[in-house]
Amino acid sequence: MKASPASKRVGILAGGNWIIDQVKLIDTYPGLEQLANIKGQHQGTGGSPYNVLVNLAKLGAEFPLQAAGLVGKDALGQQILADCAANKIDPKFLKSTSDAPTSYTDVMTVSGTGKRTFFHHRGANALWDGKDVDFSKTKARFFHLGYLLLLDKMDAVSKEGITPASKMLAAAQAAGIKTCIDVVSEASDRFKAVVTPALKHCDYAIINEYEAGMVTGFKIRKEGVLDTVSLRHAAGAILQHGVKELVVIHFPEGCFARTRDGKDHWQPSLKVPVKAIAGTAGAGDAFCAGVLMGLHEGWDLQKCLLTGVCAAAASLSDPTCTGGMKPLATVQALQKKYGVRPPLEPNDDF
Repeated sequence: MKASPASKRVGILAGGNWIIDQVKLIDTYPGLEQLANIKGQHQGTGGSPYNVLVNLAKLGAEFPLQAAGLVGKDALGQQILADCAANKIDPKFLKSTSDAPTSYTDVMTVSGTGKRTFFHHRGANALWDGKDVDFSKTKARFFHLGYLLLLDKMDAVSKEGITPASKMLAAAQAAGIKTCIDVVSEASDRFKAVVTPALKHCDYAIINEYEAGMVTGFKIRKEGVLDTVSLRHAAGAILQHGVKELVVIHFPEGCFARTRDGKDHWQPSLKVPVKAIAGTAGAGDAFCAGVLMGLHEGWDLQKCLLTGVCAAAASLSDPTCTGGMKPLATVQALQKKYGVRPPLEPNDDF
């Protein structure tokens, strides 16, 4: 593919999972054959591209937003397309199929803690192979793909150890587009086989500490406590897998980033009080949106990370993944409202 001049590239194209979340607030998570009470129910966005793009729109991104993926020819699919239109997200590569229903997830959120459990129907997302995305027909500067491990056809590993996802990322880079991935936190042994091939064709990887540990084999959280030594080792290992510019690992306490030239950046999260947390389902994608916005705009990396944790804090105010997002200035003001947690590394200067 012929690459467009970098100076003419603008905007973010995001592809992957398009999901409708049915968020149910429950009083407790029951054991088998036990009962829990549903205290409230909300419907919202789900899936990496859907959440990231809607969050960017709500933050007030002034650059183009484009969607790629597959939804069903049903009411939920129409709802997603209408939501894209309402948020000025171009559905250029977001197609519909009659072969499967739109994907949905029942999210069980314990109201007292915000902890959530997911019951997912893969639906149309399982059929998306990305072949309808023509990178020569987009002027996007970034292509964000997620979630790996939750896109059946894109995750298929060939005998040569290559996946359609890795090929798609390579095609985007060949077209002059910066690439970024996110991963789903599943309990499996597929991380190295599926995620590693994609890392070879990534400019940026934005994932959480569980996913980073599963990809690299490092145990980053031990007995509930973050192991910052293992965290740094994991970031280095991900860079060694081929990520060209930046690895960002986020976690409830904040985030850590390491650049290709070996520079480390720490950013603690905001001190959001428990009573202000309505749900945590969208925090990761909100963080990703904040960081991507900064990277697209060429901000200093520390500002990107701070915006990411502020966006994550904003998302906590609503049980859905994007309902809590606000304009950028309002989101950044949360730093003053809540304050920042103590430094993750006592010797680091924030």
